[in-house]
This record gives sequence, C-alpha cells and structure tokens, in this order.
Amino acid sequence: MSRPLSRRIFLVLTGCVLAAPSVAKADGAEDDDEVPALLDHIIIGCNDLDRGIDLVKENTGVRPTLGGVHPGRGTRNALLSLGERRYLEIIAPDSSQGQIVHFPQILGMTEPRLIAWAVHPPDIAATAKLLRENQIAFKGPDDGSRQRPDGHVLNWKTVNLADDRHGLLPFFIEWSADSVHPSKDAPAGSRLEHFEIMSADPDELSLTLKRIGLDLPVQRSDKARLHALISGPKGDLKLST
Repeated sequence: MSRPLSRRIFLVLTGCVLAAPSVAKADGAEDDDEVPALLDHIIIGCNDLDRGIDLVKENTGVRPTLGGVHPGRGTRNALLSLGERRYLEIIAPDSSQGQIVHFPQILGMTEPRLIAWAVHPPDIAATAKLLRENQIAFKGPDDGSRQRPDGHVLNWKTVNLADDRHGLLPFFIEWSADSVHPSKDAPAGSRLEHFEIMSADPDELSLTLKRIGLDLPVQRSDKARLHALISGPKGDLKLST
C-alpha cells in the first residue's frame, strides 16, 4: 500500500516535481526509499568551516565534530553521522596548506551549500573497469587519507569522473578495512531523509548514471541540481546545489 508524501519530503520538493510515493515498510524497518542505497556521504562546501558547522547545528540541533585535514589537498572537514553508513561532510580550506586540489570553488563560497556526493560500490576496481569499458574518462583508483584529531589515520580509495556535471554525478569511495567509517563515530541523532537528482533532461542523465553503474531516478527540473534533506532533534536542514 502506498503512503502519502511526508512533510519533510514535501518541504524538499516544494516548487519542484513530486516524487512517486514509495511502498510502506514493515514496522521498525528504516525507510530508505528516498535515498540511494549506495550513498556514502554528501558534502557541503564553504570558505569558512565554522560557518558550515554553525549552519548544521542551528538547523538540526547537532553540532558536527572536527574530522581533520586532508594532507596535500588543501582542505579540512567536519562530520555529522546521518545513520547507518551515511554521513555529512563539511569541507573548507585549510589555512596551513597551499593550493586546494579538490573542490577549489569553496574558496569563493561565503555561504555553505551542497557541492558533491559519494557512493560506496561493492568493488571500486570493478567500478573502474566498468567506466573504462564504457569509455568514460576518470581518475583513479587513488589513495586518500586523513588524520583524525585523536591521531588515528583513515584510508580510502576514490575514483573521480573527469566530468561530474558540476557535482551532479557522484564520485566513488572504498574505505580501507582497517578504517572506521565516519558514520560510526561522528555525532549522531540526525538522518538523511531525502536525496534527489534533478535535470532538465532526466532521460539523458538516467542513461549516464546507468553507464557508470548506478540505476537511480532523476526528476525533471528547470535546471540540473541536487536536493537533500537532513532531519535532526531540533528540525530540518534543506540543502541544494
């Protein structure tokens, strides 16, 4: 039996197209119909990390914790758990480093906004093989790391598309087996209620997503953008690209 559109999803979609109603889950089961199953994390960018932290805390009631710096990449971050194997990353310039390698646009961003998202494929080497076979330009798998404030080092591998449509398409991440996923130790109590991909040509974008190994719905919109909705103890945080 279908259920009516929830209040939170309605807030996300006000002024946009409505998503199809999802199927009701059994009692006690998590409702993840509005979020891609493989979504690992979403990223807010800003030129001031404290401003990004304050935005999240003021709207959700939960304060993200400092995650650490990205050596050689020019950035640092703060993190918020969004439930099982999902989290929010706030990324900003690190004044102790030089050039920003990834997401250089954050230097000019005075207001925090959604800039990217990541998925965790079952096998990142297989993902790279698929992209190569489909003649989609990419970089990786590349090694990445970050030292947490407690001294522990997290390690991962990423594959980045040469053309991610300005953040509309995701990058791929595979966490090292000896690294604790950030969703497990970042501040809890919030949840990613909704994530939506929108395009003026949804059929074309759907085909592109399938070519990179993702079968996800795309909603029609006047322009390409992402929407996300995070709920917390205090209220909701609506994000958009």
